[in-house]
Amino acid sequence: MRDSGRAGTLREQAERLHRLSVEATDNGRPALAARRLRQALTLLGWTTPAGGTPGDDGLLARLLTSLAHAEAEQGRSELGMELLDEAQRRAPAGELAIVHAQRGLMHLRMGSSTQALRELDIAAPMLQLDGDRVELARVLLNRSVIHIATGRIRQARDDARRSAQLAHAHDHPVLAAKALHNDGYCDLLLGDVPAALSVFARVERLYQDVNPGFLPVLALDRARALLAVGLTDEAGHTLDQAIDGFRRQRLMQDYAEAELARAQCALDAGRHAEARDWARRAETHFRRRGSAAWARRAELMRLRSDLARGAAPRSVARRAWDLAARFAELDMPDDGEMARLVSVRALIAAGHLTAAASTATAPPPTPPPPDPAPHAPAPPPDAPPGEPPPHTPASASRAPSGGPPLDGPPPDGPPPDGILAAGAGQGPAPLSRTGGRPRGEPLDVRLMRRLAEAELAGAQGRRGQALRKVREGLALIDSHRGRLGSLDMLTGVAALGADLAAHGLRAALAGGSPRQVFAWSERCRAQAFRFRPTRAPEDERTAEALAELRQLAQQMHADEAAGHRRPALRRRCLELEQVIRERGWQLPGVGERLAPAPVAAVQEALADDGFAMVSLLNVGGGLLALVLVDGRCHLHRLSAYEPVAEAARRLAGDLNAQAGRNLRPALRAVIEASVERQLGVLAAALGAPLRQALSGARGIVLIPTMGLSAVPWGLLPGLRGRPLAVAPSALVWLAARRAAEPFVRDGSSSVLVAGPDLEHAEREIQRLGAVHPKARTLRGEQATVSATLSALDGASFAHFAAHGHHERENVLFSRLDLADGPLMAHDLQRLDRTPGHVVLSACDVGQAVVRAGDELLGFTAALLYLGTSTVISSLTRVPDAVAERVMTAYHRGVALGASPADALAAAGEGEPACTFVCFGAG
Repeated sequence: MRDSGRAGTLREQAERLHRLSVEATDNGRPALAARRLRQALTLLGWTTPAGGTPGDDGLLARLLTSLAHAEAEQGRSELGMELLDEAQRRAPAGELAIVHAQRGLMHLRMGSSTQALRELDIAAPMLQLDGDRVELARVLLNRSVIHIATGRIRQARDDARRSAQLAHAHDHPVLAAKALHNDGYCDLLLGDVPAALSVFARVERLYQDVNPGFLPVLALDRARALLAVGLTDEAGHTLDQAIDGFRRQRLMQDYAEAELARAQCALDAGRHAEARDWARRAETHFRRRGSAAWARRAELMRLRSDLARGAAPRSVARRAWDLAARFAELDMPDDGEMARLVSVRALIAAGHLTAAASTATAPPPTPPPPDPAPHAPAPPPDAPPGEPPPHTPASASRAPSGGPPLDGPPPDGPPPDGILAAGAGQGPAPLSRTGGRPRGEPLDVRLMRRLAEAELAGAQGRRGQALRKVREGLALIDSHRGRLGSLDMLTGVAALGADLAAHGLRAALAGGSPRQVFAWSERCRAQAFRFRPTRAPEDERTAEALAELRQLAQQMHADEAAGHRRPALRRRCLELEQVIRERGWQLPGVGERLAPAPVAAVQEALADDGFAMVSLLNVGGGLLALVLVDGRCHLHRLSAYEPVAEAARRLAGDLNAQAGRNLRPALRAVIEASVERQLGVLAAALGAPLRQALSGARGIVLIPTMGLSAVPWGLLPGLRGRPLAVAPSALVWLAARRAAEPFVRDGSSSVLVAGPDLEHAEREIQRLGAVHPKARTLRGEQATVSATLSALDGASFAHFAAHGHHERENVLFSRLDLADGPLMAHDLQRLDRTPGHVVLSACDVGQAVVRAGDELLGFTAALLYLGTSTVISSLTRVPDAVAERVMTAYHRGVALGASPADALAAAGEGEPACTFVCFGAG
């Protein structure tokens, strides 16, 4: 009896350790789980797979199954498989389903999707008969991962939702959270990034309550979603958090997948050497773990980085073609197609056009017939055999572009590129060129194909075909952009088509037609302005974050005035800004868009106004100018871009310094000399196109590029006193001009706002009140954010005399200081109708962050996006006295009937420190 009692006690202790190991696994702590499982096995007398052991074979099999998973998650996949084989030999017939499921999960984590699905399909019917509904929920969840990995999104969603139903019915919140995670990943793969991020936000709250160990996995998938809309910096920050979590948890598969996604970030941002380093590290970790498929993906990313930096294209072509064949063996068609396209582009770069054409049209490598072996792993739960094995939380899917969570360790991750599948909502998914089954092909593959085809056609002298392929690629980007509602994403997504846009411009330049170059420049720049942003939500969480942010901003402002700094307040403000920003990412697009502006329509409008247009471009590091004047289009090749951009940067710094108070005369003279020097560099670089434009027109519409968006053009010697309007593109200028309404001279629908702590603000508003006697005036305690927004909604005209702040790190929180806190660019999205004409008599708020494709973000840009036709704002600090004089003269001119551009030109002509610019219609 004593022996029997001791055996019972040992079994109870082993079962308790098993339950604790399951908790550790569910929290993403495989090392802790493995320690507990080995303690349990020691209690049962088990030492090695070869040795015998007394005790219950069913419990032993469950322990071995769980230990197999824990070891594999730490990178010891071969040992994990040995343990699983031993578990299968010992498992009772009723518990074999769990062993099959676990083997499938392990194969999936190593990239063997076909085997994983077969194994899972063995487990599912066995569990259906057995009646273990929780275990069936796990299997369905993991099978959804397989379907995602193979592009079968409908089946994936069906399995995930069935899993969720079972989990809810049997009170298993961890499984339910994982199933929801996978459902959201289906949205991502279908191209609906806002919907995916909305689901991920819900999943995050669930994981915080029931499964905090899987938060790094969720962060990895959120980063993949951000990569899919070109937000590389944001994705990089998110990945850094995930990598830190995976390192602490020793989740080596996920750690390596995050490294691979980090390589994608660097590649998309143009940091090719950094991308190669990240890919090489990921490849090393995948190989150590035995994840052959993932190692191939990392190798492909390394080759893409080599191609982008121009390294040994012949070698890249050969290695990429070899990789395509290996992907075929692994039944990974999207990765194989990407490898083939890399090979084509490398051959073009090497000058081997015949080989490139042959590779582009060769039939894809054919995968071998499926292995008839009975054990093909499927992505089942990561649980011990026997009882429903608890699993680590599901990680967002890792399909060819990232993937759904499985029960057990997260499934195989995204393809070498973290870009989601596209094409949702556009009818049936296209047939993949790499296989016969219908499936949505990832957007990055489709874009790479258009780029490779365009490059090949261009190299063969078929320029028209090259431009057609670029148009097709940019249309894919447009379709993707139409699903996005936030300005952040609308502007970020241009980065996905940067290579295509550059190729299109180069091809147009090769054709020699200035009109065609102009048309292509308009197709490639500031495309976010063609789409209407979605109105910001009024949800409770966002409202609370905004209220707290405004309160903290007031405290920080008071601290600064008193000479104190509290870094904790700034950190909290950044946290709140991120909460608000992420909520904005979840806004769906409305789909409305403006058609591109025809050259003829632009020229007709210019002629009506007596204006010429000068459009600047940076193509391959060279600065070009297109001049539309007198019904003709002219192309000027100017100089290298960078020296001119450097002069613009120095000019901005000098002007800010010049606006400082109490400058010593000697220092002021040095700054003034530097200002003249930088203006001279700019004038010399742009002299020819500006002279040509002004020879046939009284004023100019100027379309800047990249760093030249920060130039106060009215200070250039040839432009002083001339009417000048600055716009992000010809389309923006044309649309703003059409939307502009006649100024109401008595100011009956105008708003004048004076902010706090600005010496001249009250006096300025009082003077303007005499010019606009019927304008509504907000000053002192009346000038609150809510009162100002209410007055702005639908106003024809608004003037702000307030402190302004441009936030480079979080542009949508650039702001104007009001009585109860900041009015932020983000707040403007709450207006039903923005004012038609806005004057910002504040420093810096004319600045913008310029993203790929000359996409702009900033306070002034936000007004233009939302429909304001004209904005007057400053690009640098302006001395108070200068601002007051210029603004008073400006308003008098407008009240007498002058256009904004004419009124500003006249008001600023004699002011050498006037950096106000007329943006929009002019």
